[in-house]
Amino acid sequence: MRDDRELRFVKGHGTGNDFVVLPDPDGDLELTADLVRALCDRRTGVGADGVLRVVLSAAVPEVAPLAGAARWFMDYRNADGSVAEMCGNGARVFARYLVAAGYAQPGRFTIATRAGLRLVEVPAAGDVTVDMGPPRLSAGAGSAVTVAERDFTAVGGSMGNPHAVCFADDLDVPALRDLDLTRPPAFSPVDFPDGVNVEIVVERPGGVAMRVYERGVGETASCGTGACAVAVAWAARQGLRPTPGSALASEPAPDAEPGQSAAAGVRPSAVSGVRHGAGAAPSAVEVEVEVDVPGGGLVVVWRPGTVLLRGPAELVYDGVLRPASLGPATLGPADPGGQGAAASADVAGVADATEILAAAGLPGSSGR
Repeated sequence: MRDDRELRFVKGHGTGNDFVVLPDPDGDLELTADLVRALCDRRTGVGADGVLRVVLSAAVPEVAPLAGAARWFMDYRNADGSVAEMCGNGARVFARYLVAAGYAQPGRFTIATRAGLRLVEVPAAGDVTVDMGPPRLSAGAGSAVTVAERDFTAVGGSMGNPHAVCFADDLDVPALRDLDLTRPPAFSPVDFPDGVNVEIVVERPGGVAMRVYERGVGETASCGTGACAVAVAWAARQGLRPTPGSALASEPAPDAEPGQSAAAGVRPSAVSGVRHGAGAAPSAVEVEVEVDVPGGGLVVVWRPGTVLLRGPAELVYDGVLRPASLGPATLGPADPGGQGAAASADVAGVADATEILAAAGLPGSSGR
């Protein structure tokens, strides 16, 4: 990219998890790790938890085979420049941007991610729903994780990216807010060789509340995949599971795309099933869990074979960046190992989320 080229962007967020959206339909931009870090720096760049590059699937070799099913690819990068497989809040913001920019019509369509195809529903206004795919919980006794100066036996799981869910049964919501999450969690690389997103969870009336330390970023105001992992782990812990083969969970929507699974073809707007809290029946058509995060609230619906994530997606402002002002290191060649690699480790990152955390009344607002 030339030093004199202007870079247009849109700033967006989902429950406070904020992103720099970079329209790059033809894949011309060399999105280097240095450029991502510079963009996400809250003092000298735009400031964000990550970058969402909007690119045609056909223009990206690693996802070109998916172009027939999904026209657009969500190229997501963490604030430290590392590549991530999936981002639930980012997927909602990405989908909202496609509709706002005229690249997609309101309604249901599919996007490509490094975790695979994701079906989204984007109304003309209001919350966006993403079919996040099947959840996976690790079997066994759990993994040792230390976070906020507390030791946990975490429930390992995946929503296309790795999570360690830590239940703090001795804490309530105010005590959760008081925890210090400025230091990176400690965990075994044997358990999480690609790093891990760590969630601390407490129960609250009607659902759960969580805070999260994201790999490659630090603490963020929200994490969509984390909310899904938390909801599924909490429901399984309560003995709650969706009933396989139910009509609502398996009946495709009339306009389901050819080749979609039954779960993927479910109309996401039909997530108004019975909500389950503590003491609910052990099985039902679907298990709905309200998840509070520092940046707001999300709804997670666990169905046989998939999980739906519903929540807000806001586009805040448009801007034009002069990349030369970010320094010459940001304009170098792309990292040859970055395109398909998973984030290698959980680090503090360079994106300082102090503004969001301070607004939410959380500690760590004066520095990392």
